Amino acid sequence: MIITSNHNEKLKEIRRLARRRERDESGRFVAEGEDLVSAARDAGWAPVHLLAAAGSGLDGEQVEPQLLDGVSGLASGARTIGIYSARWGAPAGPLCVALWGVGDPGNVGAIVRSALAFRASSVVIGPGCADPFGPKAVRASMGAIFAVAVAQAASVADLPGERVALVARGGDALAGPAGGETTLLIGAEREGLAPDVVAACDRVAHIPIATESLNAAMAATVALYELSRGGVSGW
Repeated sequence: MIITSNHNEKLKEIRRLARRRERDESGRFVAEGEDLVSAARDAGWAPVHLLAAAGSGLDGEQVEPQLLDGVSGLASGARTIGIYSARWGAPAGPLCVALWGVGDPGNVGAIVRSALAFRASSVVIGPGCADPFGPKAVRASMGAIFAVAVAQAASVADLPGERVALVARGGDALAGPAGGETTLLIGAEREGLAPDVVAACDRVAHIPIATESLNAAMAATVALYELSRGGVSGW
C-alpha cells in the first residue's frame, strides 16, 4: 500500500525529529536522500523506517511523492528518507578529534567527514556542541556519520592519549605525524577553546596561517591532515 495521508505516523515522526529534543528523547534521527541512505546501508545500519517516493523504483515503504517532499528538509525534496537509531560510542584513539562548543551543525558534520577521510578513530562531542545527528550535520557529513565512531564527553579527562588544544597563534606550530595516541581539541567558531579547557590539555598548538583564523571545520581538517601525514598504517 502507498502512504497517502499527511497524518501518517511515520511522516509525523520525521517532522518531530527535526527538533533536537525529540531526537534526544527518542534516540532516532533522519537521513534524507539516496546518497545518505546508501551510505547507511554500506556501513551496515538498518533503518527503523525507510520511505521512498512512489514510482521512484527505490526500496522502502512507498509514499506519495508530494507528501515525502512535504516532510523533507531539502529545498528540492527527497526521493527517500530513512529513520535510524543513533549510535554513541566511547572516546577512542589512536587519533581522536574532540569538539568543545562547536555550535554550527554544518561544521560538526564537516569535521565528521574529515575524520573519516584521515582515519580518525572517533569524533567526541563535548559541551555546547551541535547535535551530530541533526539534519544539517548529517547532510554535511556526506554519510561519514555512519562510518565514524561518535562519542560524548563532559570532561577533557575523558579523552584518550595526549590532549592537544588547537589555539589560534597559541603554543607551537602543529607538526605531525602524531607520535602516539592523540586527541585534538577544536573549539567554538568565534571564541575558540575556553581557558580552563586549554589548561586541562597536555599541550597547545596552532596552524601557521597568514590570516586571522580558520573556521572550525577547516582548522580541524588541516590539523587532522597534519597529524596523519606520512600515513596511518601503524595505527
